[in-house]
Amino acid sequence: MIALVRGTIIEKFASSVVVDVGGIGYEVQVPAGDYDKAAPNTEAKFYTHHHVREQAEELFGFSTLAAKRLFELLITVQGVGPKAALAILSLAEADAVRSAIASEDVAYIASASGVGKKTAERITVDLRDKVGAPSYVPTRDAKTGATINFAGDEALDALMALGFTLADATTALRDVPNDKSTAERVKLALKQK
Repeated sequence: MIALVRGTIIEKFASSVVVDVGGIGYEVQVPAGDYDKAAPNTEAKFYTHHHVREQAEELFGFSTLAAKRLFELLITVQGVGPKAALAILSLAEADAVRSAIASEDVAYIASASGVGKKTAERITVDLRDKVGAPSYVPTRDAKTGATINFAGDEALDALMALGFTLADATTALRDVPNDKSTAERVKLALKQK
């Protein structure tokens, strides 16, 4: 399986980018946010999901490991294929989508292209306990009173790279202060486990 593609973006079209890796061009389908950030003749790295079907093989790529993990959770839901999962992740950053699932925001999930209300309900029911606490719901750290928000958190990505699930990584970081470096936050989260 192809887990990562790193190289030069040589072309963009529809919702895909072509990444030149040592002279081989890989077509990678990406969420809208990653597509907008991609620019031809720039270096890029995408965490990929290699989807194999009877008729085709496709690569779906994400700029963060958290987005890839959420994509892989979404396609476990009955009736949600890779195109629908990509449409859901095109709504916003992965953490905002994760928070919508955790807080059971069916209307938000159903606003993705090709995703109906029943599918959105199934997604929230099946995944709400697997994605961790919603980070956009105003939650306060019991010790400092600071608002907890894991959006774009490098420590969250690092814990997931170490094998934590999205839910476990979110829980491990809940009581770790945000004012520390990424490495210190990861160490403190690991000590809490």
